[in-house]
Amino acid sequence: MRTGADIVIEGLLRAGVKTLFGLPGGMVLDIFDKLPCAPIEFFLARHEQGAAHMADGYARATGQAGVCLVTSGPGATNTVTGLATANMDGSPVVCIAGQVASPLIGNDAFQEADTVGITRAVTKHNYLVKRVEDLPRIMVEAFEIATTGKPGPVLVDVPKDIQQTACDTPFPAGMNRRGYRPDNDPDDQDIERLARAVAAARRPVFLVGGGVISGDAAAEFAAVAVKAGVPVVSTLMGLGAFPGSAPLALGMIGMHGTVAANRAASACDLVVSVGARFDDRVTGKVSTFAPHALKGHIDIDPSAIGKSVPVDFPVVGHVKIALRKLLEAVEPVARPEWLAQVSEWKARHPLTYDRSSKELLPQYVIEQIAAVTRGDALIVTDVGQHQMWAAHFYPYSKPRSFITSGGLGTMGFGLPAAIGVKAARRDQPVVLISGDGSIQMNFQELVVAVEHDLPIVVVILNNGYLGMVRQWQELFYKREYSGVRLGRDERHLNERIPATIRAAGPYRPDFVKLAEAHGALGMRVTRQDEVAPALVKALAAGRPVVVECLVRAEENVFPIVPPGKALNELLQGLA
Repeated sequence: MRTGADIVIEGLLRAGVKTLFGLPGGMVLDIFDKLPCAPIEFFLARHEQGAAHMADGYARATGQAGVCLVTSGPGATNTVTGLATANMDGSPVVCIAGQVASPLIGNDAFQEADTVGITRAVTKHNYLVKRVEDLPRIMVEAFEIATTGKPGPVLVDVPKDIQQTACDTPFPAGMNRRGYRPDNDPDDQDIERLARAVAAARRPVFLVGGGVISGDAAAEFAAVAVKAGVPVVSTLMGLGAFPGSAPLALGMIGMHGTVAANRAASACDLVVSVGARFDDRVTGKVSTFAPHALKGHIDIDPSAIGKSVPVDFPVVGHVKIALRKLLEAVEPVARPEWLAQVSEWKARHPLTYDRSSKELLPQYVIEQIAAVTRGDALIVTDVGQHQMWAAHFYPYSKPRSFITSGGLGTMGFGLPAAIGVKAARRDQPVVLISGDGSIQMNFQELVVAVEHDLPIVVVILNNGYLGMVRQWQELFYKREYSGVRLGRDERHLNERIPATIRAAGPYRPDFVKLAEAHGALGMRVTRQDEVAPALVKALAAGRPVVVECLVRAEENVFPIVPPGKALNELLQGLA
């Protein structure tokens, strides 16, 4: 006979879990009591949101389920942003939450919350365990659901009395849940129709998304694109699914897409989305997206097909299987005029910035990160301007090398996610690129990296603003800055700021001192010639390092498609 707490631990081990992130509390102590005897490395987060993001980063780096363990009430509710982040990006996370004892549920007991009700909208599935006899089955199902079909987060809410109750119910050999049957094998006729459409197209484009990465299908996708001779545009989440240096690669599409990618999407006569869901940041104004093109869509989630954009050639199935079939069916077709056109767009409109500037610019910092790491680091980002610069100015040639919050756009994701990534991939350098706004949302998790000797490098592009919001206020709100200033350093302020504020002192907080207070190494960079030496030192330090780069305050991300505009109506800046 074993208790519910024993069953939870056994369920983790059966699922192959070797790494666990979390924070204890009264309603989950029975599980924590069993943890020291299990061969699982535990990372004590300093906030449950951090634990959820750590599990998410681990999942994105490995393709395996990342797991977090938290207590009831605020412990569980603190994971909601992390679960929503994983849900939007299709990341397999399993969250085990404690709950008050079954007789107390619904009585407003201490640290009680309707965790299942609260998380229903931000998880792929969730459970409230009502009988200990159901727990072995639920543990098996939780990992199966999280990692199959379109991956996503699953929450298991385990009341305290269930954790303490004994039973001898065995674990099932596998999952057999009515109503959950992911259709992995695409229809051969659908593949044939899509292959004929690709062959017939004069100006085709492949749109590659994060589903190709989560489906471990990057090699198959590259083989299809090369054989068919079709140019490739990428979503933010799809970066790394197709080598960015390949001749067919046109870069990222969408609101901050490259000129070549956006023009190709606007001029094509066929666009085939592979593992991407036609997100609004990709399409721009939906009614003007690829206006002359037929649309194809390969996705394992049938509800995603036709949801945003009408589709002419739907293919439902696992992307790896679909691409293998498509590789056999598709024919190579010569399209010299189309390839010459997209190549000309690439050559005429490269991503660029004011390279003559003597100021320290954020794009320059990221190019130096690429040079020092030789393009072989795992890049994690927070959300904002720095995220877009990281997408543009670091080369991505491998899947799972660019890890970011795409669909939800979660500031504060980066640092805990980087810890999860490094916990999974200790043999590779991990660099977090963040901003002075995002980094402050979960900076407390830096101590976790210190405690576990995880030598991540945190690069903060400090411009004294919530930079992306400031850029929107500059471009679309008549430069009326409201609620976006983070610093009081004179270099960050313009003449409209009262003199009393301008004289109030330097930027707060001091990120170097903050890093040192957490046990990490802190450095500050203010000039171009300091960047590379600081990065070399940081990567060789063998410990967590924070490199604060004081960059130009009002630098903008270009290109940008204004809200409500078509992809070919982008503002190019210096491009």
